[in-house]
Amino acid sequence: MNLLADVLVILVVLTNLRVLGLSRLSPCIRTVAFQGALLGLLPVLAHLDDMTTRLALQAAASTVIKAAIFPWLLGRALRGTGSQREEEPFVGLTASLAAGVLFLAAAQWIGSRLPHVGQGAPGHMVPTALFTMFVGLFMIVSRRLALTQVLGYLIMENGITTFGLAFAEKQPLLVELGILLDVFMAVFVMGITLFHLNREFDHLDAARMTELRD
Repeated sequence: MNLLADVLVILVVLTNLRVLGLSRLSPCIRTVAFQGALLGLLPVLAHLDDMTTRLALQAAASTVIKAAIFPWLLGRALRGTGSQREEEPFVGLTASLAAGVLFLAAAQWIGSRLPHVGQGAPGHMVPTALFTMFVGLFMIVSRRLALTQVLGYLIMENGITTFGLAFAEKQPLLVELGILLDVFMAVFVMGITLFHLNREFDHLDAARMTELRD
């Protein structure tokens, strides 16, 4: 088992918990970017002994897109909206952290009952992938701001990517590129949506959309 890969898995878990405890949007974006960089390095460290050009290209593409392009796009959207923090999420920060601990325990329990991961993958990769998906889904449903919900979607995609690294080693590039294309389109569409929502309604609180009337 690769010790460095295990360290990266632990760091991914810590970034999930940090996002759940943050209210300011800029640190949230930077944390998700750091998580993307970790996941870009994870397949390299997990397969140092049998590194291929295909795997190296996959890692490079993943790192650039997740750790640079997406955060830059979200940073531009943040500067355009003027919002700086999640003021009143549906679920408070303390309760979110408590939920994160429960998600981690549930991910460990579910992961222990799934088939063994591929050869060379860290043993805790599957529980970490499930935990990351749980956190992403939770961010989508528990936050008010559309920008924070987009971050939740990206975190959920990071979890899907991690899961694919464990179970789809024979075709990692195909799986990764398909997921990255979906995420790119989602961020592109959400960026346009954020721009128009802020321009028309002067806020990004998704809950206040219920106040609209004909």
